[in-house]
Amino acid sequence: MSLSHIRPWLAAVAQCSRRVSRTAASGTSKRFMSASASKERPLESTEDWTKFQLDRADNEALIEYFSQYGSTQTRGNTWQPHHSLHRPTAPANLTLSALLASGAHFGHSQALMNPNFMPYAYGVRAGITVVDLDHTLPLLRRAANVVRGVAAKGGSIVFVGTRADLRPVVRKAAERIGERAFHVGEKWLPGTLTNKIVMFGPDVAKSEQVIPDLVILLNPIPNMHAIRECAIEHVPTIGIIDSNVDPRIVMYPIPANDESTRTAELIAGVLSVAGREGVALHAEELARNQKARSQTRSRVRDRDSAAARP
Repeated sequence: MSLSHIRPWLAAVAQCSRRVSRTAASGTSKRFMSASASKERPLESTEDWTKFQLDRADNEALIEYFSQYGSTQTRGNTWQPHHSLHRPTAPANLTLSALLASGAHFGHSQALMNPNFMPYAYGVRAGITVVDLDHTLPLLRRAANVVRGVAAKGGSIVFVGTRADLRPVVRKAAERIGERAFHVGEKWLPGTLTNKIVMFGPDVAKSEQVIPDLVILLNPIPNMHAIRECAIEHVPTIGIIDSNVDPRIVMYPIPANDESTRTAELIAGVLSVAGREGVALHAEELARNQKARSQTRSRVRDRDSAAARP
C-alpha cells in the first residue's frame, strides 16, 4: 500500500485521539468539580441536625427492609481458610467433603506407590495415585478415639511436625489439649527416648516421665528415628501415610496427603479436639473420685464419732 493511501488513515487516528484526550480531560475536571461540590458541610443549625437524623433513619429503614431479600452469610457463619487451624472440626462432625476440600486425596506418582498402600488407593488419575477417603475417614475417627482414650487416662501426647509449615500446626494442637501435650517442630534428636539419661540428665529421667504415652507424626518419613525409638519403647504412634509410604511403620495409619498443609491442619485439629475432650473426661473423673473420697471420709468420721460416744 502506498504512502498516499496511508496518510488519510493516520490523520483520522490522530484526530480521534485528540478528541478522546479532550473528552477525558473534561470528564476528569467535571469529576473533580462534582467531588468538591458534594463535600459535606458541617451541621450548623438545629434544622441541619434534624435533617441528618431523618436521612439516617430513612437509610436504616431501607436497609432493614431489603435485608430480608439478601444473603445471610457473614464471616462468622461461613467457612474461612484459617478455620482448620484455629477452629477445627470435631471428630463426630468430620465429613468426606472436608477431607476432599483439604486435598487429602492427592497421592504421589503411580511409580512411587508403595505396594502395601494398595488397600488404601482408590485408583490412578493422570499418573497420580488417588487416596480412597472412604478408608481415611474411619481410620481418622479411630485415631481420634485413641487420642481421646489416652487423654482421658491422663497420658501425655506428643505432636511431631518438622517442616516449616507444620510448626504452627503442632504448636496449636498441643496448646489446644493442654499441659499434658507437647510438640516437636524442629529436628527430632536421635536418642530422645532411647538415650534419655544422656539427653535429659539422670535426675530428670528418674523423677519425671520422659517417655510419652502417644506420638502423632504429621510427616513420618523425615522422622524415622522417632518411629524407631517409639517402637523400641513400645509407644503407640499415629501418622499421616501417603501413597509412597508403608502403612505398617506406624500403629494407627491415616492414609492422606502428607505434603498438604491444609490436610495436616485438618487432621491435627481433629485429633487435638479429641484430646481436649479426653482431658475434660479426665477432669470429671478426678472430680468424681475426689467427691467419693470426701464422702467416704465423712462417713468414717461420723462412724468413729458415734462409736466414741458413751
